[in-house]
Formats: sequence, C-alpha cells, structure tokens
Amino acid sequence: MIACKMAALVPDRILSLALLNVTGGGFECCPKLDRKTLSIAIRFLKAKTPEQRAAVDLDTHYSEEYLEEFVGSDTRRVILYQEYVKGITASGMQSNHGFEGQINACWRHKMTRAEIDLIRSGGFLVSAIHGRQDVIAQINHARRLAEKLQPVARMVEFHGGHLVTHERTEEVNQALLELIKASEMKMSPHDWNNFPKKRSGVTEASNRTTVERETNIIIAKIHLFLVYLISLFMTAFKYGRSSLQRLKPVRVGASSPK
Repeated sequence: MIACKMAALVPDRILSLALLNVTGGGFECCPKLDRKTLSIAIRFLKAKTPEQRAAVDLDTHYSEEYLEEFVGSDTRRVILYQEYVKGITASGMQSNHGFEGQINACWRHKMTRAEIDLIRSGGFLVSAIHGRQDVIAQINHARRLAEKLQPVARMVEFHGGHLVTHERTEEVNQALLELIKASEMKMSPHDWNNFPKKRSGVTEASNRTTVERETNIIIAKIHLFLVYLISLFMTAFKYGRSSLQRLKPVRVGASSPK
C-alpha cells in the first residue's frame, strides 16, 4: 500500500510498480472472517513470549503445506520456528504502540479513485503478485485492485501465504524480471495485462448489475461490522485480564481482642 501511495504521489518518477500481497487499504485490510483467522487472532492477543509469538507468526506468514513440508529430517515449521524465536528474542516483542500504529497505517492507507487514476495514467506497468493462501491480505481484494488499474496491471497468483516471496522465491523473482523487461521494452499495456479483453463499447460498469454491486457493498459492511465487534471483544478481554493481574489481594489481619 505504501508503494501505491508513493506511485500516486510521483508517477512521473516511476518506471514500474510491483505490488506484493497488497490490498486497496481501508476495510480491505480486514482478514477473512473464518475459524482459522479467529484462532490466529486469539493466539496473537494471548502471545506473551517469543515462543508463543513465533508459533502465531508462522501460521500468519506461510501456507500450511509449506510449513509441513520436510526439509531433511525436520519440517519447515520446526526449522522456521527456531529462527523466529531467535529473532524475536533478539529484537524483543512488538510493543502495543507499534501494533496500533501498524493497524492505523493499514486502515488509513486506503487507495482513492483519484490515486488509482494517477497510477493508471502514469505511463508505467504494474504487476500485482499475491499468494492464494494469504490470511492477512485477501486475494480477492488484490484482484479487485488490479482490475481497477486496468489496462496497465497484470495479476500474478502463486500457491503460498502472505510471505509468498519466501515460499515461491524463484517464481516471484521471475515475475519481477518479466515486469522489468516489459518496462524496458516499453511494452503496450494491452499486451502486458492478462485480464480478459472486454468487448468494444462495453465498460466495466455494464458487466456488473446493480444488484451485484449493492450485494457486495452490503457484504463488505457486514464483514467490517463483525470484525469491529470481534476487535472490541478482544481489546476488552485483553485489558480486562491485565486489570485483574494488577489487582493484589488485601490481607486482613485478625483483630486483637479488647
């Protein structure tokens, strides 16, 4: 999202734009509401040690298949867990202020229609690269952003989680090289993008009915409301537990007989 904002600020200084596991910001930062993400959210809030945080981060960053794949005698989960614990122990746990700042940045870095138009008309090609198993940034939001950036954007999907650059390093590097080469060759946007070609005279708006648009808006609002309620519950639970831990029992001594 930061790359999108920068490209919209100075489009004349951009040669190409690669978007890795991003969304359009705002409510699109909310993860998919299902059992897995709820479990991750609860474990994240309860994580107080590097070991607990490392276990949560692994499920957040990588796909299940990647973590359970064997590398020698151990799975990647075992190997990465040790590396994550070591890294978190050395740097320290993320502070509450840091986490709140991260959430605030995601929420406020929403791409506006004007910014999207600036990127579309900037004269450079865009590649949106995303992992299909990303539990943080939903891939359907990345697809929607790439559609809005037509005709200059290409959507590239790989099997992987939020850190698809780690899971599919060679494939991601190849996609980036293709973007660089296409930009150097000044390839036509219509030759670059891989979205289905629209019929002449048919606009994007005409491909979607009014009912579909209204349904998508309603679903998005319901999703956002549910995520908001869950976040309130999690925050209340967190601070309630902290308050109880701060309370110290008062020892009342027996009164002396008069």
